[in-house]
Amino acid sequence: MMGLPVSVCIPVKNEEVNLAACLAALAEFDEVVVVDSGSKDATVRLAREAGATVLQFEWNGKFPKKRNWALQNHRFKHPWILFLDADERMNPSFVAELKDTLRNTTHVGFWITFNNWFMGVPLRHGDVFHKLSLFKVGAGEYERFEEDSWCHLDMEVHEHPVLDGTTGEMKVRLEHQDYRGLKHYLSRHNEYSSWEANRYLWLQSAGEDEWKNLTGRQRFKYQCLGRWWLAWLYWGISLWAMRGFLDGRLGFRFAELKRRYFQEIRLKIMEAKRTGKPA
Repeated sequence: MMGLPVSVCIPVKNEEVNLAACLAALAEFDEVVVVDSGSKDATVRLAREAGATVLQFEWNGKFPKKRNWALQNHRFKHPWILFLDADERMNPSFVAELKDTLRNTTHVGFWITFNNWFMGVPLRHGDVFHKLSLFKVGAGEYERFEEDSWCHLDMEVHEHPVLDGTTGEMKVRLEHQDYRGLKHYLSRHNEYSSWEANRYLWLQSAGEDEWKNLTGRQRFKYQCLGRWWLAWLYWGISLWAMRGFLDGRLGFRFAELKRRYFQEIRLKIMEAKRTGKPA
C-alpha cells in the first residue's frame, strides 16, 4: 500500500492556539481538510499556510451540522476519513498502526482512544476519552437529532457516527491536549451540560427508534441522567475502578470536575421541567 488511504478532516472555529500543532503532526497525510465556521482569529491563515484545504461552513441552526455537512459536500480523496479536533495530536506509532490495520480490515470504522491532558499534564488513567472518528466514506454519517429548538452547537460533539458495518478499535492512543486552559474547559462544558440536559428531556418522549442506535453506555447514561447518584457513580468508577487516583492530585481534581458536570446536567434537567423552557 503506497501512502495512507486516509483523508483528515478538522472542524474548527477560532482555533489558532491549537491548530498549528495539530497540522504539524499530519505530514504523512496528503489530504487535510479544515472546515471553518467563520473564525475571527488566524485559524484560516494557519490552515492555508500548512497546505490544508479550507472549507467555509455557515450553520443555519438546522441539520446538517459541520461534520455531516463536510461528508455531504466535499469529495474526499481517500476511502477513509479521520475526523480530528484541533486539540488532538497525531503520532508516528498511530500512523504505523493505521498502515498495518487498514491494509486488510473488514471493518468500516474504528474507535480511537485519547490521553487527556489536564492543566498541562497528561492523565494516563481514569475514564479515558474515546470516540468513533475513523470510518469509510459512504459507510454512514453522524446521528441526527430533532434539536433545532434548543441546540447552539454548530458541530456534532456528542453525536456518534451510525455506520453500516462492523467497527474495531485502534490500540495506539492519540493526545487530547487543549492549549486554551481551564477557563475554556469550564466554559465549553457549561455548553455541553445544557446540550446533554436537553437531549435527555427529548429522549424521554422519543420512541424506541431514537434509542436503538445508542451504545450500551449511552443508553445507561440517558436513562439515569436525572438520578442524583449518577454523578457519584461516575466519580467512583473513574477514580477507583479505573484507577484515576494513579494520576495523583490532578486525577482527583479531574474526577471532581466530571462529577460536578453530571450534577450540573441534573440541575438543568430539574430547572427545565419546572419552567418548561430548554436548559
